[in-house]
Amino acid sequence: MDNSTDKKAQVASRLPVPPKRKRVLSDENQEQMQRKRLRSSLEAELPTVRVAASIATSRPRAAPIAALPKPQVIGRQSLAVIRPKNSIPGVTSAAFSGKPKVSASATQPAAISGDKKKRAAWDLKGQVSDMRDKVTNYKGKVQNLSGENVRLQNSKDKLLRDVEMLTSENTKLSKERCTLESQLQEVRQQVSALEREVARLTELCQRQEHTLSSQSISIEELQGANTSLTKQLLDKDVKLVCVSGENTSLKHTVKEQTDEIAALTVSVAEKDTEVHNLDTERRRLHNLVQELKGNIRVFCRVRPTLTQEKELPAGHISYPSNDDKAVVLSKMEESHVGREKKDAVKYDFNFDCVFPPSCSQESVFEEISLLVQSALDGYPVCIFAYGQTGSGKTYTMEGPEDITDDTIGMIPRAIGQIFSSAEELKAKGWQFTFTASFLEIYNETLRDLLINRPDKKLEYEIRKVNSSNSQLYVTNLRYVEVSSVEEVHDLLRIAKANRSVAKTAINDRSSRSHSVFQLRIEGENKQRDLKTSSVLSLIDLAGSERLDRSLSSGDRLKETQCINTSLSTLGMVITSLCNKDSHIPYRNSKLTYLLQNSLGGNAKVLMFVNISPLEENFAESLNSLRFASKVNECVIGTARANRK
Repeated sequence: MDNSTDKKAQVASRLPVPPKRKRVLSDENQEQMQRKRLRSSLEAELPTVRVAASIATSRPRAAPIAALPKPQVIGRQSLAVIRPKNSIPGVTSAAFSGKPKVSASATQPAAISGDKKKRAAWDLKGQVSDMRDKVTNYKGKVQNLSGENVRLQNSKDKLLRDVEMLTSENTKLSKERCTLESQLQEVRQQVSALEREVARLTELCQRQEHTLSSQSISIEELQGANTSLTKQLLDKDVKLVCVSGENTSLKHTVKEQTDEIAALTVSVAEKDTEVHNLDTERRRLHNLVQELKGNIRVFCRVRPTLTQEKELPAGHISYPSNDDKAVVLSKMEESHVGREKKDAVKYDFNFDCVFPPSCSQESVFEEISLLVQSALDGYPVCIFAYGQTGSGKTYTMEGPEDITDDTIGMIPRAIGQIFSSAEELKAKGWQFTFTASFLEIYNETLRDLLINRPDKKLEYEIRKVNSSNSQLYVTNLRYVEVSSVEEVHDLLRIAKANRSVAKTAINDRSSRSHSVFQLRIEGENKQRDLKTSSVLSLIDLAGSERLDRSLSSGDRLKETQCINTSLSTLGMVITSLCNKDSHIPYRNSKLTYLLQNSLGGNAKVLMFVNISPLEENFAESLNSLRFASKVNECVIGTARANRK
């Protein structure tokens, strides 16, 4: 205490004595000057105390417990005491345990300041001395806190080492736990498998027991049955002795029947050969009959008068009663001078057959059925209807619009006969395949009638299959393989809907094109190693007409010209065949070029000439009959079957 007082005295003695000034300052100015000096001296002398950063990071922040001493009042204003940065007064080790305690040293300045009297504002030395005491007190607190920090740091290191040791031990225990869990899982799986095996064995044992019991019952039943069978066996042995004797006699009978069967087999083979020879002879005789009738035959058919034609004159056609192959056209001529009537001029015609208006479709087909049969025998057959427009060609070949069983035309009837005859020939070892096509020739242009919407870009050309074969085909034409009559009828309906027809002055529904239906027939007899190939062509020609009567113009005129030209070419081809010319003008028309294999010497041709019963059509009927008469006089040679 003495030293402190001496130091204070020395400091007081060293303070400068302000000189006397003439002007005396006011009390407030003096107090301000004293405050500034005190602050500057405190800032120079007070040390900056910082608490180590480890304390702030290793423990929670504790609020200061002991309050700093209140600032002393110097004069009228208080002088604030500047506390060092980061200092935590009054904090001990108890702050880390969550229970803050107030140290005795922290409370001491407050007690002292409370006991001491307040210094006067002018006693700056005293105030400085008090501040130094406070600084000394704070330094002691800092030393205590540093020691506490070191102790806590050591405790932290020890705890970290303990944590590392426990962590490693925990890791080891975790690995052991995982191993034990995997072993436990394996054991559980083994136990589950064993339980399933035990269940399976238990079920198997139960089934075995059930089976054993059922087999025991079966054994008992079999033993009973065995007893009865033993008795029956004894009876059978007795019967066997009797049957053995019968068997010996039956063996002799079987031997005799085997010899008889062998003889019958030889007889059947001979009969089969004989049947084949007879069938071949039948084909030869059938063909001979057809040749005797002529390979080009002409049938004349007169259509009946329609209801709307009853009032029109129709008496110029007569039929001799003693000759069913003749037809007579007669016409009354008038004198040009006196207009006197002369005797009727008669025109007599003879054909292979004449059908008056009363003849039905069935009776007409009976005359051509033998010719249709020739197509199955391997001969190319061509049947076409010729005549003026409205003479009944389409009715003859296809039938009317409302078809019935009685009015079916020649095309569907011929198809029906072909398929029925092919079915009968299957018993003789023949197998047939049929391919149908239907086209029309309109203005010398080929059209496919089996396509509803033809592509205008497609071109239809008649070509040969190859250079070594005379067989023809049409490019891009639809060829349909058929196996029943119904399929062919469907094709006929499609073609009929697509055919080109138009109204003219002579006929309300005139066919303006030649329709050509062809059925290619391929036959094979594997037993006899025979093959046949032929084409059945059924044609409805467009109606011929005179331009002065039809009054055609525009498209109808062009159609009429093309029709008449192609029909004229057909007549020239037939005439050339009759004359056996070296050149046959097949290429002059698409119709004759397509039918060249069906018109030549290897084919059988039948022509229907259709005429109208009305007198107004006398000139057209006369021209048609004259053309047909020329065709009937032709002899194109002997037809040969296309067989291999």
